[in-house]
Amino acid sequence: MPADLLDFSDPSFLADPYAAFAAQRARAPLAWHEGLQAFVATSHEQASAVLRERRLGRIFVPRGPEAEWETFNWLHADSILDSEPPKHTRLRRLVAGAFGRGHVQRLAPRIEQLATQLLDEATDGSAPFDVIASYAEPLPVLVIAELLGFPDVDQHLLRPWSQAIVKMYEVERTPEQESAARAASRDFAAYISELASERMRAPGPDLLTDLVQVRDGSEKLSQRELIATAVLLLNAGHEASVNGFGNGLHSWLAAGTPGPIDPGDDAGIAALVEEFLRHDSPLQLFDRTATADLEIGGIPIAAGQRAIALLGAANRDPAVFAEPDRFDPHREPNNHLAFGLGIHFCLGAPLARLEMQIATRVLLTRFPRLALAHASRRPTFVLRGFDRLVLSPG
Repeated sequence: MPADLLDFSDPSFLADPYAAFAAQRARAPLAWHEGLQAFVATSHEQASAVLRERRLGRIFVPRGPEAEWETFNWLHADSILDSEPPKHTRLRRLVAGAFGRGHVQRLAPRIEQLATQLLDEATDGSAPFDVIASYAEPLPVLVIAELLGFPDVDQHLLRPWSQAIVKMYEVERTPEQESAARAASRDFAAYISELASERMRAPGPDLLTDLVQVRDGSEKLSQRELIATAVLLLNAGHEASVNGFGNGLHSWLAAGTPGPIDPGDDAGIAALVEEFLRHDSPLQLFDRTATADLEIGGIPIAAGQRAIALLGAANRDPAVFAEPDRFDPHREPNNHLAFGLGIHFCLGAPLARLEMQIATRVLLTRFPRLALAHASRRPTFVLRGFDRLVLSPG
């Protein structure tokens, strides 16, 4: 049975896909979508199977003509996200080794300081403010810049580069967006290459230095792998935090009766953030390709065919989540798939969670009676988020 209830070109679907997800899940939780030329999984069980199945791989298909897309292509081919074992195993081990040197933990006080400064600049508490533009967007960029050791004077370059590249992950794209992605890829890669060369000459206390120096026996990251890793950390890291925070905050406040949350209750803030991630997932789609013939849920998938886990659909599955459309800030357990599963589980998940928890705590400490004033959603599907989210401080 086809997955024809999902129309990725329909603006109303992009605005709120969850009713269509539910209808498709009830009809066929794993089905062929003609437009995407792929099987799509809308249940938690089938999406989990797609994410865990080792015979489904991340097979990057280079774009052409090669002369135009060269940098964009190798930024993906040499990244952890678009690699499979044994290359993926080696890359993840090396990058995790660099990450494991306390970089995430050391950032907590700095994240709180940055969040406080951004709120100071956003509003004095007397007027509504756009929490996306003034808080949610700049915070993770500043954190990633701090993590990797980007100079302060260059940090304004990062988000435009990232925004241009990630538009390539959407179902629909324009020639202008493709041209911008190619240019951003070249500029970003050249910048990281120069900065990495500086770190080789003069090491610093940052993750980029550790990525330059990391070794496991005779293995190390190549220059292209190092650059691809740094680009991926910014692109994936800040998009998850911006959209996870903005979507979740909107879901919570739009419910009308968000209920009291004690910003001093770390467990309560952590639970709230997990529901942010579940209820309106920042990443909606994860794509894989069969490397051999296989079956999922009795559905045959031939080698070369694609299978897509629709993460937002899986995170509203009533078989796993009671009253899945209801935002429950105290939901327990909360086995969402917002960060994926299996070998491609998001390496930056601890950092994204830390950022979102601190950002939420600082915001609610300052403004415990927030109210939703205006919201404008981006017309995108894969990376789901808001252009503007205007809040009244209360």
